[in-house]
Amino acid sequence: MQEENAVASQYNHIHFAASTAEGAQEAMAELVALYGQVPRYAADVIVALGGDGFMLQCLHEGTGLPVYGMNRGSVGFLMNDFVAENLPERLEAAEEAVINPLSMKAETEDGVLHEALAINEVSLLRAGPQAAKLKISINGKVRMQELVCDGAIVSTPAGSTAYNFSAHGPILPIGSDVLALTGIASFRPRRWQGAIVPSSAVVRFDVLERAKRPVMADADSRSVKPVKWVEVRSEPEIAHRILFDPGHGLEERLMREQFA
Repeated sequence: MQEENAVASQYNHIHFAASTAEGAQEAMAELVALYGQVPRYAADVIVALGGDGFMLQCLHEGTGLPVYGMNRGSVGFLMNDFVAENLPERLEAAEEAVINPLSMKAETEDGVLHEALAINEVSLLRAGPQAAKLKISINGKVRMQELVCDGAIVSTPAGSTAYNFSAHGPILPIGSDVLALTGIASFRPRRWQGAIVPSSAVVRFDVLERAKRPVMADADSRSVKPVKWVEVRSEPEIAHRILFDPGHGLEERLMREQFA
């Protein structure tokens, strides 16, 4: 039941959601016992219990509600620490970050057009033993006739510390109007690391020698293959709201990553 001493808050109606992990399910049972549970349609806020993958899943459901994550998974860059007590106070004091996803359009070899949204990144990856060959265009202008690589990533600022950073791409400040375009194990041009492009840019990849060098496309773990071409752009009309404890927001987390 709801705690008697709960503070007045803009987030009085909480919907708890948890991944299938045992720790997340146990945490949800504890929190529901303390604060109750309202259906998603009647909620002011969603409290997500799991790891970053589950947080992305909750954001992709597109309710428009702010999401406050508590880490019950293995990775928790987008999550707050799990503490059962004083949740209404934490929600009321939380800082909100608004992020815009990427839109991916991809045509597969069977002629089907696939569309998906990505909060972190859209990645192209070789789907066979040979390196991929990609032609890269920005806003309709060819910028690289041929990139021989294991793949390429287009990342949002929020996702720049994820796969993009592991591939030696830049960390982008939250709120910056740019995207990171990063090569994965680039062979030719030798060790090409990528570029920073305006968030208004349309990035297009055309797959060369498709039969010999198949490529898959992935938008936040939503994969299609084999693809002929992929277009990626930011979607400023779609906003995802994430809540963080004070002093632990995305901007601070990105800063810490650079000085770890």
